[in-house]
Amino acid sequence: MKSIIVTGGAGFIGSHLVEELVKKNFKVIVIDDLSTGKIDNLKKVKTKIIFKKADISNYGKIKNFFNKKIHCVFHLAGRAEIVPSINNPQEYFKCNILGSFNISELCRINEIKKIIYTASSTCYGLAKKIPTDEIAKIDTRYPYALTKKVGEDIIMHYGKLYKISTISLRLFNVYGPRSRTTSSYGAMFGVFLAQKLKNKPLTIVGNGYQKRDFTFVTDVVQAMMKALLTRKYINDIFNVGSGKTVSVISIAKKLSEKLVFIPKRPGEPDVTFASIKKIKKVFKWTPKIDINLGIKILLKNLSYWNKSKIWTPEKIKIATKDWFKYLK
Repeated sequence: MKSIIVTGGAGFIGSHLVEELVKKNFKVIVIDDLSTGKIDNLKKVKTKIIFKKADISNYGKIKNFFNKKIHCVFHLAGRAEIVPSINNPQEYFKCNILGSFNISELCRINEIKKIIYTASSTCYGLAKKIPTDEIAKIDTRYPYALTKKVGEDIIMHYGKLYKISTISLRLFNVYGPRSRTTSSYGAMFGVFLAQKLKNKPLTIVGNGYQKRDFTFVTDVVQAMMKALLTRKYINDIFNVGSGKTVSVISIAKKLSEKLVFIPKRPGEPDVTFASIKKIKKVFKWTPKIDINLGIKILLKNLSYWNKSKIWTPEKIKIATKDWFKYLK
């Protein structure tokens, strides 16, 4: 049985990945400081994994979890979201950059031959090339985007220098069950479903006609599994998206008839749209869950969302003010 480390394995995407790895009979070690992840996300597999609560930026706390028997490290741990990164850049540099260095160094020392990193499509900023491919201009406007990109650079550098198979997956607008709703800057679907549970109007930023490449979490996990199972040495970067765009307002109308509009957040792209030609060609991966099916799955999981903290109009106003304060 091959051993896999998953950093951030108690988080939204990480927990879905851990479930799939367990299903495929891998021995899974989860490293998560639970700053945003939840043990409850792993309840289906908690008796079948090894869980270690630790901060990846603390080398001394995590070094003993790595050894020469580890087959691959999935590196998902990190601080997310743009506005909090502007308010607290030090925490983002510490976790996303130092943490990624620690993971890379421990893989080098222990001769671990594969790292799969979850990067962010925010590295493209206000992309001019639509759909956006992997060679598009990098435009890291805020600490979150910058630190995720530097983390990617560190891992790719280690891969090239030390012959570690390093695969970076730049994720576009991932949604699905377990996405966080506790932050004032949470993912759109989490916000909408939280509002729907309380019978509140859905909050639309701007006119709602901005388009996003929404990618269902299980499709992202399958892309990760394709990266894991390839036997070739790879030192490369791949977009992971649905390869389609849909407007925010069209999704909102599928969920509710009650909508309210708030001012557009400066610095927010009008379109995110991944070119996925490369990952289709190299890994033979194709997304399976279209937006209509994805929404149906989410609605069936409303009981999960009901356990989460709900956005309030007050939190939304605070978030909007912060966007105008920092991003104009």
